[in-house]
Amino acid sequence: MVVMGETIVQEGGDITYKDMIDEPLLEESQIQKMFTGASVFITGGTGFLGKLFIDKLLRSSPGLKKLYVLVRAKKNKEPIKRLEEQLNDVLYDRLRKEQPNFIKKIYVVEGEVNQENLGISETDRQLLINEVDFIFHGAATVRFDEPLNVAVGTNVRGSREMLVLARSCTKLRAYVHISTAYSHCTQLNIDEKFYKSSLDGDKLIDLVDNMDEAILKNITPGLVGNYPNTYAYTKAAAEDVVLKHSKGLPVALIRPSIVIATARDPIVGWIDNVYGPTGVVVGVAVGLLRVLLCNRHAVADLVPGDMVVNACIATAWKTAKDYPGNHEDAPPLDQAPPVYNFVSSEENPLTWDNFLHLNRRYGFEVPTIQAVWHYILLFTTSEFLFNFYCLVLHWIPAYIIDGIAVLIGKKPVLKVAYQKIEKFSRVIGYFSCRSWKFSNQNVQSLYKELSDADKDIYDFNIAQLDWKMYFYNQVRGIRLYLLKDPMETVPQGLKRYFKLKIAHYFILAMLGFIVFKLLSWMVCMFL
Repeated sequence: MVVMGETIVQEGGDITYKDMIDEPLLEESQIQKMFTGASVFITGGTGFLGKLFIDKLLRSSPGLKKLYVLVRAKKNKEPIKRLEEQLNDVLYDRLRKEQPNFIKKIYVVEGEVNQENLGISETDRQLLINEVDFIFHGAATVRFDEPLNVAVGTNVRGSREMLVLARSCTKLRAYVHISTAYSHCTQLNIDEKFYKSSLDGDKLIDLVDNMDEAILKNITPGLVGNYPNTYAYTKAAAEDVVLKHSKGLPVALIRPSIVIATARDPIVGWIDNVYGPTGVVVGVAVGLLRVLLCNRHAVADLVPGDMVVNACIATAWKTAKDYPGNHEDAPPLDQAPPVYNFVSSEENPLTWDNFLHLNRRYGFEVPTIQAVWHYILLFTTSEFLFNFYCLVLHWIPAYIIDGIAVLIGKKPVLKVAYQKIEKFSRVIGYFSCRSWKFSNQNVQSLYKELSDADKDIYDFNIAQLDWKMYFYNQVRGIRLYLLKDPMETVPQGLKRYFKLKIAHYFILAMLGFIVFKLLSWMVCMFL
């Protein structure tokens, strides 16, 4: 059990999903019923959402037959070893208690999405073709500055190869492609429909395959055009591939917005990465991030990771239930797959100002012992002011501290840290300085269609999410799971933060005094 302030996070609690659906007031879970005896194939299983998928699918559907997970070898580590290490995470404690032998249901498929035939052996491929009922394709490179050939290989070619495999699967009931709400961020109004890609996905793959890497690098800005990065550009191209290669298949496409820590399931506030807004919270919490490109009044479209997974599973259920080709004597329709925009801005809007205020408010209650300076954060949408603030608040202090480190024989670290921070700030700045208008009627209708049991087990009703309670838990989750600071160190963190506060205001007073003296001297010189 982890106690997080007023909230108790119970890992491996006594209440199981079976207990929940045995309650007489709850209807039967239609989703559990559909997944009983089924086999599921997921990609991206070692990523943030993939880890949540593994937990949720196995824990919420105890009758699941098999979970096939595509994993690539990495850093001289075999795929099975990678997954075994992943399953030791606290995230799976509840699953371990409810289903001690859950690992027997997992089958590791070695492969890589950017390779021909996904790099899967013929034996494993045939196994998937014969056994798989549901596919969740979430594998993607999430680095915004990825070289175009790498981004195309993973995001576009990988999507095409997955659909080729899906077409061969003899028992396929539903295929869910996980995109992003910002795949068409060049549009200010984004509906639940497919948009025309700036370049045909298949042609983009051919272009990358047949062009010299140096030349491709030079023409990348022209190809990407108004898109902010290769990530969004290739996710849009991947959607074009889905539209073209999904005909006759039970396919659905879901677009979550910016994914952040879990809201409640299996534990509140769980997060394992510092991407996007989480990186902002971490950077500010330790006192390194002091300047942000951000329009405080712009909408921060954020969605908890566990709700995204629940929405994806519900989407698979509806696709399998409604797709004509999944029913006897009903031919598949030649129509575009349904699109689901899973966003928060339509039903539960939040501004960046709200986001930063709530994180600051609850963060001050549990400061980390890893903090190196007191809180200071300036916002601007001006490129000139951003560069000026970075010079004064990031680079000058960095060079001073690194210089002192060199003099006393220590390794300088702040210059490298601020190079990464500035790069990160510019990437997130595109999204934190703008607002988009999304439609999400398909998502709202999907939730209304669920039984009471499924609304509880697979909750993704973003309208009912209490942002105050969410961020109360999120800052504690970041402290616990990312910074590895147990809640027992909060008293030390408060003491350290008080000392940093005194140092901060002392230096401000000294700088103010120096500026005053300089101004006084200048006045005397010119009068």
